Amino acid sequence: MDYKKYIAEKVNVEGVSKEELYDLIALPPNLEMGDYALPCFKFAKVLRKSPVMIAESLKDEIPTDDVISEVSAVNGYLNFKINKDGFVRATLEKILTEKDSFGSSNEGEGKTVCIDYSSINIAKPFHIGHLSTTVLGGALYRIYNFLGYKAVGINHLGDYGTQFGKLISAYKRWGDKETIEKGGIRALNELYVKFHQEAEEHPEYDDEARAYFKKIEQGDEECLALFHWFKDLTLKDVQKIYDMLDIHFDSYAGESFYSDKMQPVVDELRAKNLLVESRGAQVVDLEEYNMPPCIILKSDGSSLYATRDMAAAMYRKDVYDFYKCLYVVAYQQNLHFKQFFKVLDMMGKDWAKDLVHVAYGMVSLEEGTMSTRKGNVVFLEDVIKKCIEKAYKIIDEKNPNLENKEEVAQKVGVGAVIFGALYNNKIKDIVFSYDKVLNFDGETSVYVQYTCARAKSVLSKGGVPASYEIPALCTQEIELVKAIATLPETVQAAAEKYEPSLIARFAVDVAQKFNKFYFDCKILAAEDEQTKNFRLALTNATLQALNNAFALLGIGIPDKM
Repeated sequence: MDYKKYIAEKVNVEGVSKEELYDLIALPPNLEMGDYALPCFKFAKVLRKSPVMIAESLKDEIPTDDVISEVSAVNGYLNFKINKDGFVRATLEKILTEKDSFGSSNEGEGKTVCIDYSSINIAKPFHIGHLSTTVLGGALYRIYNFLGYKAVGINHLGDYGTQFGKLISAYKRWGDKETIEKGGIRALNELYVKFHQEAEEHPEYDDEARAYFKKIEQGDEECLALFHWFKDLTLKDVQKIYDMLDIHFDSYAGESFYSDKMQPVVDELRAKNLLVESRGAQVVDLEEYNMPPCIILKSDGSSLYATRDMAAAMYRKDVYDFYKCLYVVAYQQNLHFKQFFKVLDMMGKDWAKDLVHVAYGMVSLEEGTMSTRKGNVVFLEDVIKKCIEKAYKIIDEKNPNLENKEEVAQKVGVGAVIFGALYNNKIKDIVFSYDKVLNFDGETSVYVQYTCARAKSVLSKGGVPASYEIPALCTQEIELVKAIATLPETVQAAAEKYEPSLIARFAVDVAQKFNKFYFDCKILAAEDEQTKNFRLALTNATLQALNNAFALLGIGIPDKM
């Protein structure tokens, strides 16, 4: 049962819709006051009464029944207590019936959400800085599919620009096919770094690089062949990481894909008198919106990111007719997105309002900052492998006789990397610490995975009951049921706020409450069969809720740890 909906139907406030009431109903901070609370402060202006008086008058209008056991008014809040037995039975039945689909919905049926994430640069390292966009985008992709939307994952490849001229110049001067084939993206990165080091002494190399890139644009056979080879090597290398992180894409259309789609954008801007000249460049003036001008063409006539991104947005609208188009890109690009969203709006694209910049903070290691040009980068693959190695060492110490230690270490190590990037609010900068993410006792994926392994162990010994009755409930049981019951609204909120951290925090909260239940309430040695069967069913429902939450984050759960 959707208890919020049930309560909203019972409450009548003049001038306030049932949908508005539903959105206002929340869990009170102090659960002793009730299971749900309706703040009445927003009604004061409409009803011209104090929130305290409104709550008191509403309380008298709502009768108790077999669902709502008590209604109280406290300091402008209308508090509701739910019939505990009915609530517990309904929650467990829902989870154990729906299983893997518990928490899902069909709200997005018929709607497409495009998600632009990861967006790696060809021939450049897939480094720790790409972690957030990759796992955040991957989680949103799963969340929207879970809610019935058609999610389209787009890897908007950075495969356009002078850096490819630099690589061709470097390869022709210092590279050889065998070394590059063997070394892949790392060998390409070494060439890129060497080019920048040498170009400081030989500035003419930069002119040569620009000339090579122009040849790519003009369709030169040799330069194009090298460009595609660099691209294939990069995608082959990064696919290993995507496989480890369980990341999928439906499109790899990158910047070069839009090279022939930019002119119509420029033509339309010109036709609508939006282009003005500024120092030889063609720009859209955004002074009226307190922003610097959006540069569309440089003085030499070449395009910029904004031009390509507008062409991409128009293409995506034409091809996918999206309900929303999300850009999972670091907050440093806030201005860029505000600018080109506004330009599309000025062009009369009413769908510009459906473009969303999902900004996130930066990830760094405790060692410090990185620079691709200088060569001090931290490859994401190395971070994942180090986490797996550390996880193996910890598991080997804690449980040396465990079967499939390598497989368990893989799930624990990869899960730690993903969870470390997703647990905090996405806008926060993260300093990645191996010790913190692999802490068995902290707010970590390892803690949740270990809790699930504990639940699986209980079920393997006690079995999954075919039926159960609700016994006299203790506080730990009620608190655990309340926690797992919130998965559907948590998933909904994660989609609305583009915030998978809500699901990560749900998992930790449920794990903490399960462990309290596990230690305080006997499960296998319960006082009677009825209580034992109920507690086994509750353990099973908890495990299912945690499985579903971690599946949305892209984290696996081992059977034993």
